[in-house]
Amino acid sequence: MDNLAGATKTAIIAPIPEAEAVVGPFRHVLDHTASWPVPAHITVLYPFLMPYRITKSVIDDLRACLATVPAFTCTFSRVAWFGQDVMWLAPDPDAPFRTLTEAGVRQFPECPPYQGAHPDPTPHLTVGSTHLADLPSMQQAATELEAELPIQARIDRVRLIAGSDTPGSWRTVSEFTLPTA
Repeated sequence: MDNLAGATKTAIIAPIPEAEAVVGPFRHVLDHTASWPVPAHITVLYPFLMPYRITKSVIDDLRACLATVPAFTCTFSRVAWFGQDVMWLAPDPDAPFRTLTEAGVRQFPECPPYQGAHPDPTPHLTVGSTHLADLPSMQQAATELEAELPIQARIDRVRLIAGSDTPGSWRTVSEFTLPTA
C-alpha cells in the first residue's frame, strides 16, 4: 500500500471536521500533531498495528467491526484538562466513542488503547499540550476557546491513518463510513 510508505505508526481516529474552524488556529500553535498533519479528531485506537501489518484483510476486519457502531451526533461544550499538561474538548455523549474503541479492541486485542497505559481512555479532542506550549498560553487559549463553544458534530466516519513523528507525514490509509441508525 503506497500510503504506508515511510510510516512508523498507525492510528484509528474519528475526524471532527465541524471543530476544525474553531480549534484549528489553537491546535496550530498548541498541538504538535497538527503539523503532522492530523486533523481535529478523537482517537479511537492508538497505537494500532505496525504499518507492515496493514493488509487488505486487516482493513476488511476493521471495516466489519466498525460497522457495528451506528453514526451519531455529539456536542463539544466544555474545555477540560488532563492535569496541567493537556487541554481538550469533551464530547457529549462520549459513550459512542467508547463503543468504537471497544469494537476495535475486540477485533484487535493486541492493540489496547495507548498500549494498555489507559485501559478505559477518556474520549477527547486534544487542543494543546505542554509538548508545544506553556501553561499560561494554554490557559489563555482555553478561555478564548470556551467563548466559541458549543460545537455540534456528526460522527459518520472513522479513518485508519499512518505516519511518523515527522511533520507532514500522516495520511489516510482507509476511511470507513459508519452505518446510519
